[in-house]
Amino acid sequence: MVEAVLIDLFGLTANLQSNIQGLLHSTLEDIEKCSSSHAPFVYVICCQRQGSERKAEQESLLPPLRGFQSLKRRLEVVCAQTTAAALYTVKQRLDEKDLSIIKVIVPTLRKDLMKVYIDHLFTAVYQFEFEDLQVAPDSESLQIAEHHHEGQMLPSQDMALIQSEIQMYLESLPSLKGELTILRSSLIPDDIFLHGFTTRTGGISYIPTLSSCNLFSSSKRRDPQVVVKENLRRLANAAGFNPEAFHRVKVDHANAVCIMGKTEPDDYDGIVTDQKGVTLAAPGADCIPVLFADPVRRACGAAHSGWKGTLLGVSMATVNAMVSEYGCNMKDILVVLGPSVGPCCYRLPHESAKEFHRIDPKCVRLFHSANPYIDIRRATRILLERGGILPENIQDDSITDQNQNITFCTACHPDKFYSHFRDGTNFGTQIGFISIKD
Repeated sequence: MVEAVLIDLFGLTANLQSNIQGLLHSTLEDIEKCSSSHAPFVYVICCQRQGSERKAEQESLLPPLRGFQSLKRRLEVVCAQTTAAALYTVKQRLDEKDLSIIKVIVPTLRKDLMKVYIDHLFTAVYQFEFEDLQVAPDSESLQIAEHHHEGQMLPSQDMALIQSEIQMYLESLPSLKGELTILRSSLIPDDIFLHGFTTRTGGISYIPTLSSCNLFSSSKRRDPQVVVKENLRRLANAAGFNPEAFHRVKVDHANAVCIMGKTEPDDYDGIVTDQKGVTLAAPGADCIPVLFADPVRRACGAAHSGWKGTLLGVSMATVNAMVSEYGCNMKDILVVLGPSVGPCCYRLPHESAKEFHRIDPKCVRLFHSANPYIDIRRATRILLERGGILPENIQDDSITDQNQNITFCTACHPDKFYSHFRDGTNFGTQIGFISIKD
């Protein structure tokens, strides 16, 4: 069942004001007729013209809206200077109400254009259906790219203009939840490496579980790729790296490692390089983002280590790739474990807990319970030390000076970090990142 209706009056010019009012009235009549039991939320988007007041634009559309009592509290006029701004505002309203099934009533000639905006600003969480808005065939009635017919691919310059419009709008938005904050380790020398672990502040993501510096988009979440890209641009600005030379692992919860400059595997949880100015990153929203740095051979790496990856030895696989590819010495490699779910909060079924108990009984608390508490950080440290990494070259939550600690529990700090364990399926993601300075 349709939960919301979006009526697109954006491309209609002001000289059609009386036509627009009649059009809107008949469209709303149809919506009211079709939704006797449960009225949908209705959003009318229109263009706020240069020099005009938003309120005046909205008021000009009020006469046809007055008679619709069943829609009264569910109807909103959204005026903005660009389609991107109007659609993003509607998206915020939909997300506030957790709505995802939307009918878009749009002039035929704007349908393909609207689909491009929607593809950029929404994810597969939302379902859209389209209906034609019956506009009188008037050559001046629509502000649309000339010579475009429905069903044709939009010209590439139009696509580029839409992308640019969306990007400019997102760049203009204020940061949420305070300033962008980056945690850094004192173990990694900052004269050679640029590195850090992100927190959840300083981005533009507004959904509570994603707010505000979410750095991962997926078909199951409401943050589109364009929002994540803008969050990354802000992070890159603050940290000082080039977002165009940014490489994140392709998570598979396993132990494959990508060597930068060689054939990229389909999926991998570790990545290494000795190239300057290339930023490597690993995500975490409970799983551990692990950073690796060798100041002698000037090589670095990043790994995503969840409970499966930890058991499969992804951290040592990343270390071994640095040794075999760049001639690193185990004794020179520094390893930092980033914010991740702690043994205070993380539980696994007994069968999985047995695997951690085999690594070291101290990795498991309440072992004989159905869901024991697991310390994936301790397990990671033990496997690294057994592999030849010096104990003093590993930084985790066991650090003596707790003022230097950056391996916080993600589940315990909702103000600072995202947590899948705590927040459920629409969770946000922070990252650990590292590069070799030019």
